[in-house]
Amino acid sequence: MVSRTLSIIIVAYNNERLLRQCLQSIHAKTAATLAYEIIVVDNNSQDQTVAMLHKEFPAVTTIANPDNYGFARANNIGLKLATGKYLLLLNNDTVVLENSLETLVAYMDTHPAVGAVSPRLL
Repeated sequence: MVSRTLSIIIVAYNNERLLRQCLQSIHAKTAATLAYEIIVVDNNSQDQTVAMLHKEFPAVTTIANPDNYGFARANNIGLKLATGKYLLLLNNDTVVLENSLETLVAYMDTHPAVGAVSPRLL
């Protein structure tokens, strides 16, 4: 099992377009020096979300639940698979800004007594 600095867990349900934008922003706005993994837990979407993930984002770990397990349970499924030192629960309607993930990781690295951080929502 490869350990990463950051595991990003995203729960998806019937929102292919927003999830695509979210994933594109992560890849475009995160430096290649940050070791991260993305785990998407799909809650039995009835659109093309899972097919889009397999086709456009093959490096993303995709879990396709057979039923809609709800937001909390789906996050827990993703958390169990995460290998990162830090864990990020990210909503699929998020667009990540330049270096925002690096900023969060750097803060955690320099403040070991801190147990959790939350980014500012714009």
